[in-house]
Amino acid sequence: MSLHPTIEHHPDLAEMRTRFERATATPSAQAVETLAVVTGLYLAASPWIAGFSNLTPLAVCNLITGAAYCLFMGGLGSAYERTHSLAWAGIAIGAWTIVSPWVITGNVDTTRSVVSNVITGAVALLLGLAMTLADRRKT
Repeated sequence: MSLHPTIEHHPDLAEMRTRFERATATPSAQAVETLAVVTGLYLAASPWIAGFSNLTPLAVCNLITGAAYCLFMGGLGSAYERTHSLAWAGIAIGAWTIVSPWVITGNVDTTRSVVSNVITGAVALLLGLAMTLADRRKT
């Protein structure tokens, strides 16, 4: 039987949880999370909104990455202390979204798909970066 306290009661962990809770309770962090969810929803629906749903490989890619981005970035506000590293996945999804029209197999680099993906990817990347820096700001 150990007389040592569990890790949940460690003072550094309690301080870190408090800091993360303060970071996500700010209006700016909540705005970033909301914009990230809207960005993910747009990314998932962009083939039908921007009119390139006939480009099946890119449409499927955008649907999957948009849903993943929504799930990753949408869960940050409620459990940031456990999920803050998922914001890096949001950055990766944003970068992938930017380059995907040229990387996906087939002729999917039309003007509509490129403009939509580059703008949406840049916004996704910046929002992911903003969320990774949320706990570093003074509150």
